[in-house]
Amino acid sequence: MENRWQVAISAGLLAAVWAGVADSFSLVTWIGFLACSTYFAQPKPGFQGVLMSWATNLSGVFWAWIVISGSGYFESAFVGYLLTGIVTSGMCLQASYHKLAFIPGAFIGCCITFAMVGDISNILPALILGALLGYSMVLLTGQLVSLTQRWRAFMGTSTANKVTAQTTTND
Repeated sequence: MENRWQVAISAGLLAAVWAGVADSFSLVTWIGFLACSTYFAQPKPGFQGVLMSWATNLSGVFWAWIVISGSGYFESAFVGYLLTGIVTSGMCLQASYHKLAFIPGAFIGCCITFAMVGDISNILPALILGALLGYSMVLLTGQLVSLTQRWRAFMGTSTANKVTAQTTTND
């Protein structure tokens, strides 16, 4: 990876900012990081990737809500198992719709919802902001790469001028 340093600086800086923002606003930090990971793993570039991350993660939240709510109506654990199987099939089948084609995003949203025991009010803000965090990392990395290229071009020109000046003076 040619731009490893720019990626590392961008990711590290924005991860620290996210951790501070999440702490300040009582958001669940790890949910934001999972949504950020969804952004990086899904196939769409730019803001289209943010939209796909939101769509798939939020569909997973919905599917988990079905299992949690449905299981609460029955005392049999078997119903929960059955709903889990149906929901798992649904998450896979929804991928035939291109906006929901990233199946792991649905599973991430579903797992987050199970881990948070269906606490939607704590899930949604971090999930939404986490995808934007990933997008911001890409944008910042692009700016750092551009600055690096301009710096190298400037230094290359300066070095070439020094070499030419030294060669002319020494002749």
